[in-house]
Amino acid sequence: MFPNLFHHISPQTPPDYEAGFVKEVEVTHRQPRSLRLERLLIAGWILIAIKSVAVVWAVQHYHVPFSPLWVIVPTVAFASLCTGVYCWRR
Repeated sequence: MFPNLFHHISPQTPPDYEAGFVKEVEVTHRQPRSLRLERLLIAGWILIAIKSVAVVWAVQHYHVPFSPLWVIVPTVAFASLCTGVYCWRR
């Protein structure tokens, strides 16, 4: 009921009204890889490896009552997620 009422009250839309909207977008090429960002990812993975070795050493040396995997696994998981998002981006 209300759409019909509004249709009669409001002015008619011009015939070229739909031409102003984007109907389709097509991307044909991927953005080139960033060498700087790839070096940053490699540096990050090297730092994660150093951190993992340091955590294992600290837990064994100071006899801390928890597994070093509680620190290492989340770090590697989130780093893997970030690396995966970069590598498999569209």
